[in-house]
Amino acid sequence: MEAKIKHLEFIQAVITRLNTNSFAIKGWAITLIASLFALAAANANVKFIYAIFVIIPPFWILDGFYLSTEKKFRGLYNQVRNVNHTVIDFSMDISEFKKPEDSWRRCLFASTVWIVHGGLLMITLLATYILFWSE
Repeated sequence: MEAKIKHLEFIQAVITRLNTNSFAIKGWAITLIASLFALAAANANVKFIYAIFVIIPPFWILDGFYLSTEKKFRGLYNQVRNVNHTVIDFSMDISEFKKPEDSWRRCLFASTVWIVHGGLLMITLLATYILFWSE
């Protein structure tokens, strides 16, 4: 039983790290976009706004990848939790947990991902219109 608990702790550490990375990605995206907005407003230069449209997709994709991988490790965690083996192999193989609903493409539109990144995209579109084309 002690080995099973240790194995679950290893898996939980990976899940926690992936979740922390996802949170950091969101923070960095917001920080970079806010900085570019400040530069665009200060210099009245639309090129800074265009840079935001280049920044959003990679952060969005990376966040979806982290969520997808986290879901697979949650599947592994549940499998290890529910199995009553006497020998624990400490496997971290998540290949059998590749479900279509957990693909990174689907995770791009999970509520925790698309609300943040889609919101940043909408705010950028609105701000671009207000700052540069509403006159």
